[in-house]
Amino acid sequence: MLKSSVTAAPIRLIAVDIDGTLLNPEFEISEIDLAALRHARQRGIEVIVVTGRRHTFALPIVQQLGFDLWLICSNGAVTRSLTGETFHRDLLPEKTSRDLCGVMQEFRGQTVLTFDKDGKGAIVLEHLRELEGSIQRWLGKNLEYIEFVVPIENALTTDPVQVMFCGPVARMQQALRALDRSGLPITVLRTEYPGRDLSIVDVLNAGCSKGHALERWANYRGIAREQVMAIGDNYNDIEMLAFAGRPFIMGNASEELLGRGWPITRSNAEGGVAAAIEHVLNGTALDAAIIAK
Repeated sequence: MLKSSVTAAPIRLIAVDIDGTLLNPEFEISEIDLAALRHARQRGIEVIVVTGRRHTFALPIVQQLGFDLWLICSNGAVTRSLTGETFHRDLLPEKTSRDLCGVMQEFRGQTVLTFDKDGKGAIVLEHLRELEGSIQRWLGKNLEYIEFVVPIENALTTDPVQVMFCGPVARMQQALRALDRSGLPITVLRTEYPGRDLSIVDVLNAGCSKGHALERWANYRGIAREQVMAIGDNYNDIEMLAFAGRPFIMGNASEELLGRGWPITRSNAEGGVAAAIEHVLNGTALDAAIIAK
């Protein structure tokens, strides 16, 4: 785990998560958050979106910002520009993926492979029977990319981006324990939405995370961690927040994350991204940073 280091250095890079952070409960970017990010960009601060979404699935959201930027997608596995230029990929080796499918036989009905490609076959699973209830919205948005392969190992003709396990929170807690016992060289990240009884467990290559991808990008840009601001809300954001010199946790995060000692901004329903940016750039108090529209 990277240690957090909070300083007052001038910010040069803002890293912002999408779901639960940039998107409000209606799955939209609020006008106040949009204005705050554009204002930061006008002041010469780089904005990078850091998300668990695949690049293709993140694009319609990020394009709304209205300026050029880079995306760290799939929880750090792929860093790519809006125009499709790739900076870095960190794929899960095919052999490790096969071993993982074998170890996780009990969870085969919740297993999803994702590949760094466009069109059908970017997402592979065996069937929908054990997924529809908990992840129906995600499936509906991705139907054009889904291919059904039985057994799922037959799809492993190249290295995938990740292996995902999706389902109710209690079921995915069991999957996490099984992964912990596996002994495989992997990174395991979880994203939880208790209100929807949904948990997504992403298995990536060892050492792959949002935090390490953000660190790689900051080093490439010549930006010190003290000059990096990050805003997130979920467990898969922990490494990113720990790396950033100015981390902010959304007010809608779980009590466990809110208790980690990071500054807490407003929720995603209250313009929390804008509140954090205004606090850093203008010294506005977090509890009074948003003026009602």
